[in-house]
Amino acid sequence: MSIAYWCILITALLPYLWVTIAKRSGERYNNRAPREWQARQDNPRSHRAHAAHLNGFESFPAFVAGVLMAQLAGVDPATINLLAIVFTITRVLHGVLYIANQAALRSLVWAVGFASALALIVMAALKIA
Repeated sequence: MSIAYWCILITALLPYLWVTIAKRSGERYNNRAPREWQARQDNPRSHRAHAAHLNGFESFPAFVAGVLMAQLAGVDPATINLLAIVFTITRVLHGVLYIANQAALRSLVWAVGFASALALIVMAALKIA
């Protein structure tokens, strides 16, 4: 099960990678007013990286719930690990594609990742072992 737990850690940290890119892509960062600073940026890359940052936090709860629910329900650990790896890879790709302004591909990758998180939840709910 440790693979899935490592995937949780990686996906927990990814939003901070994206926000670091957002901060470095704009004018000199102002930590006294970070939200206002971000709103004033005219660099599209900064805005896209910030959006990837927010989306990382939005997707995280369903994934964590899915892993923990699947584990508690007795879903096969290899299946949990596989779906956790798929989710983690798609989250990395999602951020990269968001920053690269590849909207269609980004949305496709997002859908695959979301489906893997939902699969974990559904398998737990159905108690598929």
